[in-house]
Amino acid sequence: MKGSYVVVDLETTGLSPEKDRILEIGAVKVENGKVTDTFWTMVNCHRELSEIVRNLTGITEEMCEKGREEKEALELFLEFAGDMDLIGHNLPFDFGFLKWSFARYGINFERRGIDTLKIARSCLENLPSKKLEALCEYYQIEQKEKHRALDDAKATTKLFLILQEQFAQTKPECFLSFPMECKIKKQSPMTESQKRYLIDLIKYHKIQIDVSMGGLSKSEASRLIDRIILQYGRKKVNNNDEIRYEKKENDCSSNLWNFSHCYDSSDNTERSS
Repeated sequence: MKGSYVVVDLETTGLSPEKDRILEIGAVKVENGKVTDTFWTMVNCHRELSEIVRNLTGITEEMCEKGREEKEALELFLEFAGDMDLIGHNLPFDFGFLKWSFARYGINFERRGIDTLKIARSCLENLPSKKLEALCEYYQIEQKEKHRALDDAKATTKLFLILQEQFAQTKPECFLSFPMECKIKKQSPMTESQKRYLIDLIKYHKIQIDVSMGGLSKSEASRLIDRIILQYGRKKVNNNDEIRYEKKENDCSSNLWNFSHCYDSSDNTERSS
């Protein structure tokens, strides 16, 4: 592998790159074997954090609210990383989130990378755990803030350099970068009719939502509308109102209603149950 690369780590709201969001991005730039720069940003995901995420990371919703908007955070990371290869511990996880997140803004994110988890599984077969925390304990790598993006990126950097020194001669194939792959569904942005209906629905029920409408895809908007209707009900209209609602005869799961005029049925082609 070439001597320059970016070690990246993310904290996220969950495990699904399609449905969950990035909370925090941490990265370390290594050039010719030396750390030359670091990158960190909190991301305002506009979502309520689960108790599991709060307990695991120590990240609170108040901390997120002070973070950058997702698009800005991604653009800054891209500026930092340039076209360098990536390294990460369980890198496919982090790459998947980056790939999906960039796709929401029409950016095709492609990289080659090396996974330190894959290296550990090949070179340290006798260790009972290959988690980053366990490997750091094994190699006495200090972790000041576990499950925080920048500290984990720094720890992964030290881990990679140790593994490279220890095993690169005997298992050079483990240290070759490979094209990162992540298949994503085509992301269509929320339509104007969806946006108008969603705003009307929120105002009608006098509620607040825990997501930002700015980055919603068509399918995400559909799921959010369904969720609001399931919890609060439909917007009632007079007979003289131009909006008409037609209940689907054979609908199921989250596909609750077909909204005509204000919310075109054509906007709902990507719903999932």
